[in-house]
Amino acid sequence: MWVKALDLLLDKMKRAGLDFSRVTALSGSGQQHGSVYWRRGASETLKQLDPDQTLYQLLQGSFSVSDSPVWMDSSSSQQCQDLQAAAGGALRLAEITGSRAYERFTGNQIAKVRQTRLEDYQDSERISLVSSFAASLFLGGYAAIDFSDGSGMNLLNIRSRTWSDICLEATAPHLDRVLGAPLPSTSVLGPVSSYFVRRYGFSESCRVVAFTGDNPASLAGMRLQQGDIAVSLGTSDTVFLWIQQPRPALEGHIFCNPVDWQEYMALLCFKNGSLTRERIRNECAGGSWEQFSTALRDTPLGNNGNMGFYFDTMEITPPVVGVHRFDPDDNEVSSLSPQVEVRALVEGQFLSRRLHAERLGYSIIPGTRVLATGGASSNKEILQVLSDVFNAPVYTIDLSNSACLGSAYRALHGLVAESGVSFFDAVKKAPEPQLAATPHPTAREVYDQMLKRFTRLEERVLQETRP
Repeated sequence: MWVKALDLLLDKMKRAGLDFSRVTALSGSGQQHGSVYWRRGASETLKQLDPDQTLYQLLQGSFSVSDSPVWMDSSSSQQCQDLQAAAGGALRLAEITGSRAYERFTGNQIAKVRQTRLEDYQDSERISLVSSFAASLFLGGYAAIDFSDGSGMNLLNIRSRTWSDICLEATAPHLDRVLGAPLPSTSVLGPVSSYFVRRYGFSESCRVVAFTGDNPASLAGMRLQQGDIAVSLGTSDTVFLWIQQPRPALEGHIFCNPVDWQEYMALLCFKNGSLTRERIRNECAGGSWEQFSTALRDTPLGNNGNMGFYFDTMEITPPVVGVHRFDPDDNEVSSLSPQVEVRALVEGQFLSRRLHAERLGYSIIPGTRVLATGGASSNKEILQVLSDVFNAPVYTIDLSNSACLGSAYRALHGLVAESGVSFFDAVKKAPEPQLAATPHPTAREVYDQMLKRFTRLEERVLQETRP
């Protein structure tokens, strides 16, 4: 399916009149955690592609596993337990690989394929991530897995940036030979395959820069800098962080940074996002965002000590469900007035984002920016609370195609990275985000204290709701 999609896309671009000879470098992104199993002999096929045929026709017999395991597969719980046991526990595995064992992560999927489909596994000469698989097509040979997407496998030691021997041995024997050595995300892998030169008119000098995962590519597309945090306010809220000193935990993910290989990025996902905000809007603001905004304007920073935790569905970070409201004396109460409830929800959500970001090693520094995107980023009052809680200016960015844009930025940077040019110098002409809110003068004083209390109350909620 992916191969045929690439055929269709390039043919469509050719018919539209795109002059491929003007492309000096290309990169791309793939959905994280998915894996592609190349059958023995596929590398020879990639080297000898006939430009008169489609990739779909040429690569029919090149895959030992026809249906690639992807991020939606959660059937590898046993393999996760085995890996964590081999590593010395979930936290130790997170310290090595940046995450505890997750069913969707590639290493656990590989272990399952080996255990349940041994013949197919033994017929595989290379295992690619979706990103390095796509790069391999353009390269005409097996592309290396990059450090950043490789961090989403539960196999890469994120500090040494090499495969972890402990994790490899727990997953499959001699797995390092099947994966190949990982490379920095800024690496130029080589020139584009002659197949694309002859079939589509690419220049022979066009360079293929390492492909990466969709989340790392989005970080590049947002042009996050040191100390920045990006908050995507959607059905789920996702937080992207640029960090220098990672502190892996049982929640969230730490990846190698895709634009500066010596730094790190972190990713946190919160399931109760816009749907919870919409429920409170309907119950406390008459279904009107205007009334919701008025409630935020008319209530003070800190909400006079009233606080809430709103987990309509089982949350990921932290793993808890239910609604819990507290008065200024830390007594749990059954209800708050409508306006107070609106602020309790929004403050509580953003305090949670800040708390869990700081636990992974994030810290607010001079120059920190909060970049907001997603549906709720159009609401100025919500962004004002976000700015106050983080005590940092909030900027808005249009990110409908951030992974795609980030791949183009990374291709541009890849051409000059080896000569020491930074990612930010390479993309300095790109449009800047728009300033949307600045923190209130008392914000730091209010929310630094409130965060300590929020941390204590979250732990209490967790203890009280544990089975």
